[in-house]
Amino acid sequence: MDGIIIINKPKNCTSHDLVHKAKKITGKKVGHTGTLDPMATGVLPLLIGKGTLCSKYLINHDKIYEVQLTLGVKTDTADIEGSILEKKEVSPNIIRQEKVEQVLETFLGKQKQIPPIYSAIKVKGKKLYEYARQGKTVEIEPREIEIYDIKLLTIKEEQKQIEFQVHCSKGTYIRSLCEDIAKKLGTVRLYDGFKPNSSRRFFAIPSNYNRAIRGTRKGCFLFYH
Repeated sequence: MDGIIIINKPKNCTSHDLVHKAKKITGKKVGHTGTLDPMATGVLPLLIGKGTLCSKYLINHDKIYEVQLTLGVKTDTADIEGSILEKKEVSPNIIRQEKVEQVLETFLGKQKQIPPIYSAIKVKGKKLYEYARQGKTVEIEPREIEIYDIKLLTIKEEQKQIEFQVHCSKGTYIRSLCEDIAKKLGTVRLYDGFKPNSSRRFFAIPSNYNRAIRGTRKGCFLFYH
């Protein structure tokens, strides 16, 4: 078996989980086009056998995500699984549609972004999340990214949540983007997760359309034709 399998990745399942499962099933070399956050759901292309030769053509392409962001709460990991560090009141003015849209528009174009401490980027031979787990601080160099498009989808006032869609370059960290959005809105945040809608010409496949193979951890599935 050689080619590309499009995975509709569920939450709380790592990219490594799915690669490992695919290797066991196919007995072939397996790769992917970029690690997804465990909290993310949606498109994850897996490259099987000779399909791994396509990696250099796919890995540098832009991505489209749908993001759910909760305002007023900050955790040490920047997501719902971390310990709460800070809470702030979220006034109706902060999540007013006009204001949110204006803030989102300020992120269009090329810019420098500081990756989150809970990431796999290596500094002095160690991954950043290893420093974070040890309670150590480390200087993180900003990286250039580009936001091609960003638009508000919904506002949930009672839950203090906003949902938006972003079309961005490779290397964009959604956790960092959410952090910067919250700062411009005058509050703190955590993100509940995001969904990659597409990667180049790949799109999410509904689970009822494919045969599903149950994974080894937390309900992970492989979907294929």
